[in-house]
This record gives sequence, structure tokens and C-alpha cells, in this order.
Amino acid sequence: MLESPHRRFLSEINVVPLVDVVLVLLVIFMVTTPMLHRGIDISLPRSQSNTIVPMERLVITIEPDQRVYLGKDLVTLIHLRKRLDEAKALSPFVSVYLRADRQVPYGRIVQVMDEVKGAGIERLGMVTNPQGTVVEEEVFEPL
Repeated sequence: MLESPHRRFLSEINVVPLVDVVLVLLVIFMVTTPMLHRGIDISLPRSQSNTIVPMERLVITIEPDQRVYLGKDLVTLIHLRKRLDEAKALSPFVSVYLRADRQVPYGRIVQVMDEVKGAGIERLGMVTNPQGTVVEEEVFEPL
């Protein structure tokens, strides 16, 4: 038999069976995954003394006009150091998170960081937003 010169082979992949297999695997994983992460049900004993100490976290916020807040309280650098000393005395493992507006001069941020380190607090973190996200933040008005 002679084949016509214009005839071409059909070279397409049939994806319907592939989709069927993927859907079956998806159902299998959806059914088995909750069973894999199941914890052991136990009844914990009660204790009068708490052996786990919750870490105290302080948040220092610097606004664009360079006002400094400890939590929601407006403070000066002198009062900030006193309050940090008090917090360190109450909890030696206190953590401080520093939130500064991007318009705040770098020197002001360093001054606040010096106060934190001067109070003997070693755990200092900088709060940032992930790249490309805009987060609406609560604005604290001074009293």
C-alpha cells in the first residue's frame, strides 16, 4: 500500500488517564494524612508550681516624628531605660521587639537600641513586613 505524502501521524498525549490517576492519589492522601498526624490522647497531671515560664515580650515603636512608645505608652529615652531595667529585673529572659517607621533616621533607631542593650537585654528583634505586602497597622494616639 502506498501512503499519501500529506498524511501525518497523530502525536498528541492523552492526559485524561493522567488526570484520573492524579485525582485518585489526591483522594488517597487526603484520607490518610489526618491519620498520620494524630497525637496521643493523654490526661496530664496537675501541679501547683508552673515549670514553664512564659517569655515576656516588650514592643518598642518609633513613629516617623521620632516619638518612642513602649507598648502603648509614650516614653522618653530616659524613661525607656528605667522601664527596661524594671522589666529586666522582673524577667531576666525578656525579649524586645523594635518597630520603627521607615522614615525614622537611623541614628534614632541606634539610640533606642543602645538603651535596650544598656539595660542588659540581649534578645532584641526588628519587626518588618514581608517584601511586597502592605499591612494595615493600628495607630496609637498619645493620651
